[in-house]
Amino acid sequence: QVQLVESGGGLVQPGGTLRLSCTASRSINSIISMGWYRQALGNQREMIATITDAGIRNYADSVKGRFTISRDNAKSTVYLQMDSLKSEDTAVYYCKVRIREIITLSTSDYWGQGTQVTVSS
Repeated sequence: QVQLVESGGGLVQPGGTLRLSCTASRSINSIISMGWYRQALGNQREMIATITDAGIRNYADSVKGRFTISRDNAKSTVYLQMDSLKSEDTAVYYCKVRIREIITLSTSDYWGQGTQVTVSS
């Protein structure tokens, strides 16, 4: 079982900056992709940024140019740098790791506990 621990959320003013971190409880050898998702009040959970094992990044249009996803494979950690935050970014942010299980060869998704990001003046 893989556990993901998130940190870095908080309350910021519009235009502010936050950096989220997500670290796995153990070293993972077969990561397919890592990503960040968010769920605002009354909304479905949506993908905002992903990075594949090859380093290819994808962003939701709503955050493109403002958010940057990065990873540190040695630390089994994924980051989300959030700049120029808007009130519309207010949500609970979740990290996700998709893993190829070495025994079953199937894929499994593991989620962080979520961290609240609130953008308000």
